Amino acid sequence: MEMTAVEFKTKCIEVMEHVKEDHEEVIITQEGTPVAKLVPYEDDDEDPVSLFGYMKGSVKINGNIIDPIDEKWEAEF
Repeated sequence: MEMTAVEFKTKCIEVMEHVKEDHEEVIITQEGTPVAKLVPYEDDDEDPVSLFGYMKGSVKINGNIIDPIDEKWEAEF
């Protein structure tokens, strides 16, 4: 979304609510030139999600996956 500085000045609170709710950036222009960007706030203090154990419980094992099978494989080099 893009708007002029005059537009932004008159609709400031409304635009900030839009950015907060829709997570959409707003480029503010002055005489057709971009001068500022309003972006949604992201809390950097939140703990990042660990990838270790992320998929736990999402895989179902059917049968024995440890014992060798009686099938020959061919590999190309």
